[in-house]
Amino acid sequence: MAAGNEQEVREELVKLREEHRRLDGEILALENASRADQLLITRLKRRKLKLKDQIKAFESQLLPDIIA
Repeated sequence: MAAGNEQEVREELVKLREEHRRLDGEILALENASRADQLLITRLKRRKLKLKDQIKAFESQLLPDIIA
């Protein structure tokens, strides 16, 4: 992987992780609300799962291929 491309991947990972943490806080706040919007919570949880998948994909790009 080229150094420039690696830096771009790392920057994208930072953004995705920040959004993942933000969604985590948002979901927690909504769940603790007296009149929680379950549909919104479900949508945010799905978005959070998609972010987790994207994070894993970017992380795998940074790891070197190991031939066993």
